[in-house]
Amino acid sequence: MSRIISTERPGKIRHQHRRTIAEALRRLSQKTRVDDEAKDLSALIVFSLLAMADTVDQTIEAWEKRDYYLKAERFREEWRWLEPTTDELSAVIYEGQWDQLPVALAQLMPYFSDITVKKMTRKPSLWQGVYEKFMQEN
Repeated sequence: MSRIISTERPGKIRHQHRRTIAEALRRLSQKTRVDDEAKDLSALIVFSLLAMADTVDQTIEAWEKRDYYLKAERFREEWRWLEPTTDELSAVIYEGQWDQLPVALAQLMPYFSDITVKKMTRKPSLWQGVYEKFMQEN
């Protein structure tokens, strides 16, 4: 049996998720109240953050295999914010503390401020029903 080799580089996947989150944050910032779409977008952000964490781990593992420990440690430190932020947003969604959602999303903004969203490229079908999936998995 042969090995399965991923053709997608972790950095590219991470950037795609960052773009998805930036667009979701933009849409959420335009909302005046928490509706079903806002819940779906919030859950999409959590799933994207979790996927980003996976790519960070993949990158660190690859560098550690090559004995680039210092580079791996710097990278780990750069992305250390990811886990606590994801946990906090997950708790807000799971416990239904929607009044805390703006605070949790505001904490994310600095990490995505470098992404310029001139045109929305993600389709609504990407986040429709994601809140239900999130609640079923937790």
